[in-house]
Amino acid sequence: MKLNTVDISKTASASSIVFEELRRAIIKGDLAVGEALRQDEIATLFNVSRIPVREALSRLEEQGLVRTQRYKGAVVSGLSAEEATELFDFRLLVEPEIIRRAVPLLTKDELRAARAHCSDFSKSTEPMSWGDLNRDFHSELYNASRLKFHLEVLDKAMNRLDRYLRAQLVLSNGMEQADHEHFGILEACEAGDAELAARLTAEHIQGVKDSFLKHLNILQA
Repeated sequence: MKLNTVDISKTASASSIVFEELRRAIIKGDLAVGEALRQDEIATLFNVSRIPVREALSRLEEQGLVRTQRYKGAVVSGLSAEEATELFDFRLLVEPEIIRRAVPLLTKDELRAARAHCSDFSKSTEPMSWGDLNRDFHSELYNASRLKFHLEVLDKAMNRLDRYLRAQLVLSNGMEQADHEHFGILEACEAGDAELAARLTAEHIQGVKDSFLKHLNILQA
């Protein structure tokens, strides 16, 4: 099992540490879809009892990253075409509104940071970093909206998708398109055009959705 483990036997937040590491490993793809998450093994790796492990797995199941199978216990969740479609449709509803609300509130520092993230994404030749760089760019813009609940729910949706999005960019040769669309969104934000930013965000998500569903069978392999 590929995890970055530490001895947390005397740590009050043992459950949170196990949760965050398992969550990171699932999103990064270090833990494969369908891989069993055995409580005894995880407890041994972190030098804790099974209680914080069970609590961590329960939280992961609430986020849709883990599911419980009969006779097998907790396993890493996959993603069906129906689930992927619903997640992207949710993004299409929420993200344009988030950025529409964010644009009037974006500061020069936030726009400067977003441009830096956009540039980092554009220059990156390391596929393993693409998911994080993509998320950093969008989050920098979205956080200005101050829509805490929207952002929390969106974060959970992105957790379900992130492990696949990097591979989707590779399979579809989508970096150039994503890069072009990111700069378009950023320029609309810099111009203070909230409606244009919202429209370009929706078009960006729709394009990713179409490509994602086209390649889903390969992504799941």
